[in-house]
Order: sequence, then C-alpha cells, then structure tokens
Amino acid sequence: MLLLGTTKGAFLARPRPGGAGGWDLDGPHFPGEEVYAMAYDDRAGRSRLWAAPSSPFWGTSLRFSDDFGATWSGKEESSVKFPEDSGLALQRIWQIQPGSAAEAEVIRLGVEPACLFLSRDAGETWDPVEGLLRHPHRERWHPGGGGLCLHTIVTDGAPNGRAMVAISAAGAYRSDDGGATWAARNHGVRAEFLPDKHPEFGQCVHKIVHHPAQPGRLFLQNHWGLYRSDDWGDSWQDIANGVPSDFGFAMAMHPGDPETVYIVPLESDGFRCTPEAKLRVYRTRDAGASWEALSEGLPQENAYETVLRDALATLAPGQVFFGTRSGRVYASRDDGSTWGLVCEGLPPVVCVKAYAPSAD
Repeated sequence: MLLLGTTKGAFLARPRPGGAGGWDLDGPHFPGEEVYAMAYDDRAGRSRLWAAPSSPFWGTSLRFSDDFGATWSGKEESSVKFPEDSGLALQRIWQIQPGSAAEAEVIRLGVEPACLFLSRDAGETWDPVEGLLRHPHRERWHPGGGGLCLHTIVTDGAPNGRAMVAISAAGAYRSDDGGATWAARNHGVRAEFLPDKHPEFGQCVHKIVHHPAQPGRLFLQNHWGLYRSDDWGDSWQDIANGVPSDFGFAMAMHPGDPETVYIVPLESDGFRCTPEAKLRVYRTRDAGASWEALSEGLPQENAYETVLRDALATLAPGQVFFGTRSGRVYASRDDGSTWGLVCEGLPPVVCVKAYAPSAD
C-alpha cells in the first residue's frame, strides 16, 4: 500500500490482486487540501492510517482512519495545539512518525513553526517537547523557502532514547536524554547561503536518514551538500562523489542494507529540476563512497521533474517508490535497477509512504 500525499488531497494505491500488474487508486481523501504528512501504524494490533490535511481556510488537522480510508476521524479528535503562552500557532504538520515496537504507544510529529510534538497514548493526546519549544536558539531560527519546519525525526528506537531532528533552516539538533535538552549537531555541514559558511546552526537541512541496525550512522541531504556521520551527528563528512549535483531534497534508506541509500539530485536551488532533464535516482551501496545513476524505465528526455523531501520511500525486501511534482509515481521491485509507472495525472506529490498492512 502506498500513501500518497499531494497538494490537493491524499490517495491510496495498492497493487492489483493476483499478480496481474497495475495499481488501484483510491481518493482523493480531503480533496483540495494539502497533505504533506501520512503514516501507517500497525503496532499493538492497530491498522491505523494517519494524515495531516491542511486547508487555507480551516488550518491544519490530524486525522486517522481504522478502516483504510473508508471513514476518517473528525478534525478535533486528535488536536495538536501550542501552549497559549508560546505565542505560536500550528501552521502545518510535516512528519508523522510512529515509534518503534519498543514504544508501542508513542507517536512523534514534526510541525511548523518548528517544534516536536509527542503522544504517549497512540495519538489520543499531544504535548510539545518543551526542550525544543523553549530552546534558546529559537529566536534566531529563520525559515527556509518552505517555512520554519521540523520535517525529519530519527531515533534510536529505545524508550526515552537518543533522537535527532532536522529543521529548515536551523539545522540538525540532537537529544541524548529523551528530549529534555537539545544541542545543535552541524559540524562540517555548510550553509552556502550565509556569510559564515559553517555556523553552529542555521543550515538548511533537507533530510536525514539512518538504518535501525546502525542508528549512529546518519546520511544527510542539505541545501547544497551531501553528508554522512558515523558518530550520531557529532561530525559530518562530504560524500558527494559522482553525483551531478549535491543539491536535492529526497533521501531514503534501503530497508535491509545500512550501506545503501537513495537520493534524487536536482540541478540547483535556482533551477529545482532534475539535471539534464533526465529523471534519475542515484544509489550508493558503499555508504556514500560512490554513487550510480538508476534510470531504466524512467524518462531521459524533457523530464523537468522535482522530487521533494518526503516523496521517496522504500519497503522490504527491495522496493523503492517516489512521486514527482508533475503528479507521477514510480515503483521499483529490484532495489531501483528498473522502474515502472504506478500512476500519473495526480496533483503535485509531496509525500510517499510505503507499507505492507498486516490486515486489509
């Protein structure tokens, strides 16, 4: 099952039964609303879809479905609100992250303006993580082109364990004490658009990924820059070896191999389309020492495409999926070596999540 968030609603895509090929598309859900975040939670016997539609008239809400989209909760059933004394108001939910199996009731949200929200009761109630909400750097954080958004969350999977978040455009912050305190972790990551190219914070991180089997090794796609850290972000090293551009948004980890990562480079921040008008996914199988272009089945002429930060996803054993701003969704069943079209003609795709539901 693919969860597809677009700028005009959400869609669900499923392979047709019997191995006949093709996909069935269900939607739009929340027609006319932007859906930048979706998730599926199958922990503790649940089969719950989450979505965060945002309306220019009614604001952002967090919705869930326990029947695969046949019905959805009301707008106030999972309310996410900033404390009144913060002076902040929710603008958009950028990330919905169910916790690990060891945190069966925990869900985390990354939101705009940049903050992390936490639920310890499977989404019934939500509280901001005070260590980030009241962080002393906050008044000096500045929004990126998409706003001041906390869009990425990575954790070590342990209850009250280590976590890292990415904020555009504040950089990466890590907590070693379950979220009580947070420190900037951007050493080695450049901020090309600032007078000081290597500040403590202010980098525009676009995505961070890691593999649960090796949580301390992180991969980072920056607003100019492609990096790896082997020490939970204490330091970063450049791994832009053999890519046509180190600018891009999307990054995804192979589900079974902690050495394999996928990206979709874009030409530049001024021309955010695929280089040479060729739609290519790049894969490293050696943790960034080298990269190879994957293009079989993808258009290689006049493909002025853009793939955004949450529109690239993987699923075991070796499936890869991505969606484009032109409304196309592609799938690979062989680690990205060949590609096929799932659907086209959708509104701009901003979120792709892939799951294998235990019950359907």
